[in-house]
Amino acid sequence: MFKLLLLFAVFWTDPNNPENTAVHIRINQLGYLTEDSKIAVVFSDKPIRESFQLLDHNTGEVIGEFKSQRLKKDNWGGFEYSEVDFSQVQKSGSYYLKGKRSEATSTIFRIGDDAYGNHQETLLEFMRQQRCGYNPTLDMVCHEKDGRSFFGPMPDSTFVDLSGGWHDAGDQLKYLITSSYATAHMLMTYEMYPDRFEDKVNALGQPWPNGIPDILDEAKWGLDWIHKMHPAPDQLFHQVADDRDHRGFKIPNQDNSDYGWGENQYRAAYFATGKPQGLRQYQSEATGVANLAGRSAAAMALAARIWEKDLNDPLFAAKCKKAAISLYNLGREKEGFQQGNSYGAPYRYNEETWADDMEWAAAELYKLTGENDYLDQAKKYALMSNTEDSWTVRDSAAHYQLYPFINMGHYSLHEIVDEDFKKVLEGYYLDGIKYTLQRAEKNPFHIGVPFIWCSNNLLTSLVTQVILYEKMSGDKSFSPFLSAQRDWLFGRNPWGTSMFTGIPENGEYPIEVHTSLFVLLGLEVPGGLVDGPVYTSIYNNLIGLTLLKEDKFAAFQNEHVVYHDDVGDYSTNEPTMDGTAGAILMMTHFSKK
Repeated sequence: MFKLLLLFAVFWTDPNNPENTAVHIRINQLGYLTEDSKIAVVFSDKPIRESFQLLDHNTGEVIGEFKSQRLKKDNWGGFEYSEVDFSQVQKSGSYYLKGKRSEATSTIFRIGDDAYGNHQETLLEFMRQQRCGYNPTLDMVCHEKDGRSFFGPMPDSTFVDLSGGWHDAGDQLKYLITSSYATAHMLMTYEMYPDRFEDKVNALGQPWPNGIPDILDEAKWGLDWIHKMHPAPDQLFHQVADDRDHRGFKIPNQDNSDYGWGENQYRAAYFATGKPQGLRQYQSEATGVANLAGRSAAAMALAARIWEKDLNDPLFAAKCKKAAISLYNLGREKEGFQQGNSYGAPYRYNEETWADDMEWAAAELYKLTGENDYLDQAKKYALMSNTEDSWTVRDSAAHYQLYPFINMGHYSLHEIVDEDFKKVLEGYYLDGIKYTLQRAEKNPFHIGVPFIWCSNNLLTSLVTQVILYEKMSGDKSFSPFLSAQRDWLFGRNPWGTSMFTGIPENGEYPIEVHTSLFVLLGLEVPGGLVDGPVYTSIYNNLIGLTLLKEDKFAAFQNEHVVYHDDVGDYSTNEPTMDGTAGAILMMTHFSKK
């Protein structure tokens, strides 16, 4: 990557080295679609009083000259901020911005309807890296002995086959909380954009095609694991392993964690009882299982339709339909939420919502079966899961308290209800968009999310919510807001970095990520969405954060938010499985048709 950057040195100055230029330009490094809002943020220690030229990268021709407009916002880091709006440029090409007086230059970026290429496939590459069982990135098999049960109807320590699934993040735990959402999200994305996916790998993720779009191969990896986690109509497991996993960086098939049977042996498997759990002092606050059962049922109902209609596999479709119905019934019997379990640490997934998941499941089951009871129940759950259940109308929330970070059930239900109820569902999305817009108007980057842990997950979910709202209502008035949220993820932020590993290929993106494969093997796997910036106050109070290298972004950290491309910062620079999966709809939407 660094050799390629040297080739571009004649055209641009390193945006992350304040000694090179007094003016810093932040743009979407990946680029802009033809009709997008295209606004760069520029900042300096002093007010900016110059125009900026847009130049063609290939010819050096000046395409246009644009005045900078001062922003009267919170001056993060003490900088003075301005905007440069070049939305009128719609000609396809590669460009860069240059200060007419300061000669500060941006990185090179693309304008055109091919700007986003097929990067949804890049995200799937990262998902394959997270596979447990057979891992195609490493060509190895891990955790074959998952796991031994706790809290279930069988005696504690009974072996149950829960091999497979995905590792959650840089660690090697497995959660139904996140895996159910990742699976359902991918399946809904495929249904919305069935013509935008490639077939380059087989079911195991090995590099030859099998006649099935790769997104469905990846979703089936999740479906197969959910089937294992639901071994009987009245049984559901929710987690494999716990924070005893956190024993430093390790290769998956050399796991040094010990759950009582020795290192790299059996791991704890937690049964979903719907009641508080915990093997030591840190107890969950579970009240039911409907969040997990509902999301899993939605995934199974989506799969039943896709494998029947698109893949001509009636046997697997029937298996998924049966599981969807039994999972939904289990959620009906035990309404409430199941949270994640911890062992010796205070951190866990604190999900407290469930009606949104049951709404999604009921809507998908109605589409699958045509039974009116499901439609009636979906509408009831939708009214229960109103705007107040969303992080979008709050200024803070506990870790994964309001998960998933978007209610995709509203979109699923929208197409099958009457016009009056459509307006209700649109209103729920709209309330969240308006609230986040008010927050965005206070900061120079026009970002609408609170910077709690995993802020990038909130951001991709907000982008997705605006996309789905546009599809439901036809209202395109929030398109500039949508572009600003997306552009932050690709470099229009204080640090000038993408939040996805390896995207764009020649840009600034996370490298020193908090994963074993990077630390121990030096692997840079593209497509992973890192957790993202957090409030400085949160960063300063988390346990075990130690930067291992000099902070290359030190000049751009500020009193509001921090981000570090450093292995030692698990709070901002750890790529996650569900965060990456949750960005696939967004990436597909902007991709080349």
